[in-house]
Amino acid sequence: MPEIALTQSPAHLRHGSNIGQPQTRREGVLKVTGAARYAADNHPPGMLYAVLAVSSIARGRVVSLNIADAKAHPGVVEVMTSANRPPLAQDPDAKTNPFMFRLELLQNDRIRYANQSIAVVIAETLEAATEGAALLSPRYEIEPARAGLDGNESFTPQTVGVGNPAAAHRGGDVEAGLAAATKRIEATYETPAQYHNAMEPHAMVAAFDGDTLTLDTPTQALAMAVTRVAELFGIAPEKIHVRSPFLGGGFGSKGFLSGPQLLGILAARMVGRPVKLVLRREQMYGPVGHRAETRQTLRMGTDAEGALTALDHHTKTASSTFDDFFEPASAVSHTLYATPALATSHEAVRLDTGTPLFMRAPGEATGSIALESAIDEMAEACGMDPLAFRLKNYAEVEPISGKPFSSKALRECYAQGAERFGWAKRALAPRQMRDEGGMLRGWGVGTATFPALMFAAEARAIIRQDGAGIVEIGAHEMGQGTITALAQIAADGLGLAEVEFRSGTSDLPDAGIAGGSAHTATAGMAIHNAGADVIAKLADLATGDERSPLYGAGNTGVIARDGRLFRRDDESRSERYADILGRAGLAQIEGSGKGAPDQAAQEAYAMHAHGAVFAEVQVDPDFGQIRVTRLVGAFAAGRIINPRMVRSQYYGGMIWGLSFALHEHAVMDLRSGRVMNPNLGEYLIPVNADVPSLEAILVEEQDAYVNALGIKGVGEMAVTGTAGAVANAVWHATGTRVRTFPITLDRLIDTGP
Repeated sequence: MPEIALTQSPAHLRHGSNIGQPQTRREGVLKVTGAARYAADNHPPGMLYAVLAVSSIARGRVVSLNIADAKAHPGVVEVMTSANRPPLAQDPDAKTNPFMFRLELLQNDRIRYANQSIAVVIAETLEAATEGAALLSPRYEIEPARAGLDGNESFTPQTVGVGNPAAAHRGGDVEAGLAAATKRIEATYETPAQYHNAMEPHAMVAAFDGDTLTLDTPTQALAMAVTRVAELFGIAPEKIHVRSPFLGGGFGSKGFLSGPQLLGILAARMVGRPVKLVLRREQMYGPVGHRAETRQTLRMGTDAEGALTALDHHTKTASSTFDDFFEPASAVSHTLYATPALATSHEAVRLDTGTPLFMRAPGEATGSIALESAIDEMAEACGMDPLAFRLKNYAEVEPISGKPFSSKALRECYAQGAERFGWAKRALAPRQMRDEGGMLRGWGVGTATFPALMFAAEARAIIRQDGAGIVEIGAHEMGQGTITALAQIAADGLGLAEVEFRSGTSDLPDAGIAGGSAHTATAGMAIHNAGADVIAKLADLATGDERSPLYGAGNTGVIARDGRLFRRDDESRSERYADILGRAGLAQIEGSGKGAPDQAAQEAYAMHAHGAVFAEVQVDPDFGQIRVTRLVGAFAAGRIINPRMVRSQYYGGMIWGLSFALHEHAVMDLRSGRVMNPNLGEYLIPVNADVPSLEAILVEEQDAYVNALGIKGVGEMAVTGTAGAVANAVWHATGTRVRTFPITLDRLIDTGP
């Protein structure tokens, strides 16, 4: 299957910038017609099907498997277990860098968590493989499962997330600040384990052709996938070709190849034929990451005017027994509210669970619902309007570092969002607002924030002799509209109304990882610089050629627009790209570019996107049923490449935040260590009937320091403000402060008339 090579030529862009235009999705027609090919849509000749057999216990070891019955089943070709698995070049438990996670690849008979792979059945049909897996009838030696934050020994982790210090303290005495405060609060908030539940399950189609390996698999990091496979299997990277043109959602779970995906490759190596392995929904609850549960305690104090005197944010969370990823929930308090004394800390327990992983707005989502709830509780203690309290404690510099912000239009977000929402009509006290049907109505606000990150990427830009442009980069389209926005940057950089945009395969330049809301900024800068490089080479050809009308313009420079180069000092003198290349006898000219963070700027400035979300809820006073009826978000995220795509991302983030506050909850059986609702029937996420009126306001913001294009990420930010806004609206409607999430009707049933 070839890489994505999509061309779009909107007529209204032929004489203007592509950047800032609300273009529709380049891949939209492919998706709505079913022509977009996802990993599991591939069926190479001679392909077999692989199905996982997974553990039904959380801790212990496999004593026996009924392999003979499974292999005797019609259609079953082979059963792969820890006893016969092909050897690997690297121990799957090895960890040579912080961005490498330990894997379960049938290296032994030990069980680390429920749903761990214990065997792979390979068959001619999916049905035969499924039935063969059921016939294995495993027997276990069971050990007591360690589950839940209570009853297990805790410790202070060295890092949170991946490689971040576990605690950070700003100068200032928190205890003294609390002691001197006129008003104080202390509150503990709990968030449950949550699972990514991308629409597309993790999958692998692996095919060996001699010493060459072709993989169709969903991944948010093509080059990292190649490196991981090369190390584990002892294959030269140039012999590995990964194709991942489309992902049906990732949300962090597809940033790193998981154990099941790699078992698909092992299965293909074992049988010498192409193999497809696709996880069932319930098998995604364990081996492919999740958001760990947290228990967060916040202490705050204010002076008589409502200014914060101290803020302390402590998080207790969990990781697996065999690896390290700790949800950095307390870190969100580093950036939002001004205080002379600030401390954050983390502690952790090790549980018999799959290793947690990055999940949309990791740390910020869990931390902000607690912080924004506590800020509202502090405002109530001071007798202040929640928005007025936030403005009173507005941080002009980043509290934890003292750095100035590279840009911060949060005041404008508060103002525009409040005006559109009608916040001025909000009653200060709870339970004062009802609709005509007698339902309790509540309004809440939450502050949104997410760091403006950048990683490293490379891109290639080509101008052909006919004047057409091509841009190549191994970028990732997870449904967020990335390739549309990146193609706009590409066309703008090449001075063309349209480009051919190639992405989605590992043989293209490395686009880095699509994570941390950094993909557009990272890949976009690489594309921008590749375009500048090829235009500079084209300009050198023209300005050094006596036959060109641009000859001698090297000192004054040229401008690229509409497929032509114009003299900067005299635009009546110009020349078509095609004429420049044709006269030079070149079939094409090529440029390359890199995107990387500006280390000096990052050291000098705090870089964040900001927003404010306003929520309206209705609550049945008798039955506690909650309905979010309105969400208005105002967001400032630097330069907007495509407002249509950005609004879509904000809507998705607000829906995700609503889900965090009211729906999502992995129910754990503390006796067995098993998730009891590993499906979309009982692990609740919003459906259309749960989604209210949504409005996203794009607040103008210019940032000269974050990167040359002024781009900040938008994908994760809207989660952070929304969850807290919904929680605060529920309190305002009912007068009941729920501190254990999600907020369910059983926690509100006693609110009374």
